[in-house]
Amino acid sequence: MTQPIKDYALLGNLRCSALVGRNGSIDWFCPPRFDSPACFTRLLGNEEHGFWQLAPQPPAQKIQRHYEYDTLVLCTEFDCGDAGRVRITDFMPLNSEALIVRRVEGLEGSVQMDMQLVPRFGYGARAARCEEGAQGVSLWDTDGQRLLLTSQSPLRIGADNVSASFALGAGEMHEFTLYHLLPEQQPGVGADPQQLLDDCLQWWRDWVRQCSYHGRWREAVIRSLITLNALTHEPSGSMVAAPTTSLPEAPGHGANWDYRFCWIRDAVWALDILIDSNYLTEVHAWINWLQRVIERNDGDMRVLYSVDGQSANGEHEMDWLPGHLDSQPVRVGNGAYDQHQLDVYGQLVDLLHIARRSGAYLSQQDWQDQRRLLEKVIDCWQQPDEGIWELRDQRRHYVHSKVYAWVALDRSIRDAEEYGLEAPLEEWRAVRDEIHADICRKGINAQRGAFQQSYERSCPDASLLMIPLLGFLPIDDPRVQATIAWIEQDLLRDGVVHRFPPQDSFSGDEGAFLACSFWFADTLVMSGRDGDAENMFAHLLALRNDVGLLAEQYDPRYGLIGNFPQALSHLALVKSAYLLQACEQVHHGGEPERHSYKPVI
Repeated sequence: MTQPIKDYALLGNLRCSALVGRNGSIDWFCPPRFDSPACFTRLLGNEEHGFWQLAPQPPAQKIQRHYEYDTLVLCTEFDCGDAGRVRITDFMPLNSEALIVRRVEGLEGSVQMDMQLVPRFGYGARAARCEEGAQGVSLWDTDGQRLLLTSQSPLRIGADNVSASFALGAGEMHEFTLYHLLPEQQPGVGADPQQLLDDCLQWWRDWVRQCSYHGRWREAVIRSLITLNALTHEPSGSMVAAPTTSLPEAPGHGANWDYRFCWIRDAVWALDILIDSNYLTEVHAWINWLQRVIERNDGDMRVLYSVDGQSANGEHEMDWLPGHLDSQPVRVGNGAYDQHQLDVYGQLVDLLHIARRSGAYLSQQDWQDQRRLLEKVIDCWQQPDEGIWELRDQRRHYVHSKVYAWVALDRSIRDAEEYGLEAPLEEWRAVRDEIHADICRKGINAQRGAFQQSYERSCPDASLLMIPLLGFLPIDDPRVQATIAWIEQDLLRDGVVHRFPPQDSFSGDEGAFLACSFWFADTLVMSGRDGDAENMFAHLLALRNDVGLLAEQYDPRYGLIGNFPQALSHLALVKSAYLLQACEQVHHGGEPERHSYKPVI
């Protein structure tokens, strides 16, 4: 049976990832790249669709998990009562190969262990062909890719699977290493599991030591930053929104999307956090990725891209998979790739503005790219779009999108004025003021005196919380306070904020969007409601699973739902922690503080 989403933990190597459950089963693995077809797909189906389980038999009476301090190395302890205790350590080494190492150690007594490796390539569609060789046991796909399992434990080889059974006494250890190899690719020579573990622990701890955050919520912030980094595709510099596809926003319904792409919006917000946290290498790599995308597309930006910066493909459905919690269809690809979302341009410009204000050096080419983005905004800001939530019924004049068009002009004007950059400032100022007036005239609900979702629809929308966070209007403006009150009254339920009224949802009964709840906490801080903000933040931290991970949404009936772990939820957590702590690096309202360091980008 499919485990609840909260029961999974993340493994990753900055190229691809895996999800391992509390029961010791790796149910999701998409090597060698985040968006590659999965060879373990039980997450979206059942045992027939591929998994790798290492666990005691019979099942443990008590299970406890944690990540090794400041790393992505997972430890799971199984307490089997009178039989004894064992610990499984799971990790993915940080190198160019896609491999998973699993070590099981006896802690007390003598525990019977079972290992089952049952890959199904092509998202659970194709069984493997097993073959034993000098290097280990290969499990071949029809296209020539394979999984290679190495272990000193005796293995039972079936036609399409590998298994093992052994008793583990106190102080004894068994190790299993699983490589994913492309056709003609050979595994690394003499990979020692202990050395791989030591190197992995050291790499993550070295990375964490760069972080500038030392506030009250260090554990939550560091875990979120590690998660964000684990969603980075190091070879290209991009970042995926989540490592999964089709985990439902409303179990049993059709809001099941593929998030294994680089959403410009999510990546920009994440890089804002990375700048705050002193991770300039990652920012540098992403800006280089962005430059290539802008130049390839002549400034005409799409909503999302594949990790290598190519245009994403359309959706198709995998009808052989029943879906998580019987939620169909299961989709690969994302049809939002060709949507018009106006806010993307403003977010990109805001990132470049933040980088400059943070002391980064940006080239003349960066300024030319920024001007090209601004030309697109000036040309199309009066057009309707699909908006931040990618609603697929029709385009509208979303207030959030218009606000980001204003942001694009506002930040570019500031950059030109402060840094002496060449620009048609009179034209830009006129357009900026026109956009502002248009929003304040057409985007207000006259009865409430609050901003509404779009010019056409008079309903609250959590994306409107960005209005004071972006400096469009001050927090004490009556229209802003009325907007916050409307959202609090209509969208805050069970301690979390929904993104819009239920009738606007794809399914009608989706969970609460966690990022929106963090945005709400941010506006409470800015409104002087510090106690309410801290209570909200504490409540949200309590929704994380036992290893500190968040999904896209939360529903009290199911717990964490939606794709997992979700970059947007974790970056919003970090931003709220900075704001609550009032660290010197935090910036909001379009007025970022200058950093004490001088990064070079």
